[in-house]
Amino acid sequence: MSKSLVEMTAEIVQSQIGTKEMSSDEIKGALNETFQTLKCLQDAEAAGQPLELSGTEQTMAPERSIQKNKVICLECGQSFKMLSPKHLSSHGLTPREYRKKYGFSMRQPLCAKALSEKRSRSGKKRGLPENLKKAIAARTKKRK
Repeated sequence: MSKSLVEMTAEIVQSQIGTKEMSSDEIKGALNETFQTLKCLQDAEAAGQPLELSGTEQTMAPERSIQKNKVICLECGQSFKMLSPKHLSSHGLTPREYRKKYGFSMRQPLCAKALSEKRSRSGKKRGLPENLKKAIAARTKKRK
């Protein structure tokens, strides 16, 4: 007896949940996307048409790739806490080229928002903003 699309979708998404942590919204999206993909494959198979997966492939909007607890590489789709220069070099890009390619500001951190906020709080506790202001003032004095 063959499985229904819903059963196959549930098994696939269960496997994904087992390998990585997913929020309820991510689970819902994965269920919907997986079901739609399986449905397209089933319809194409029933009609005897060649399979074209490129039409069902979706690219993520760059602004949605930087999330609270992860950042998704727009090149390969993997999720990280931070996109390191080492990972980007595996795609032949520097962080600057990556930002330019996907329309990010050059000041946009390529890390999860929670990590960026944690670093900001840590820096403020250590007095970095005041020290930075002093260093800038000293540098401008030297130039004059």
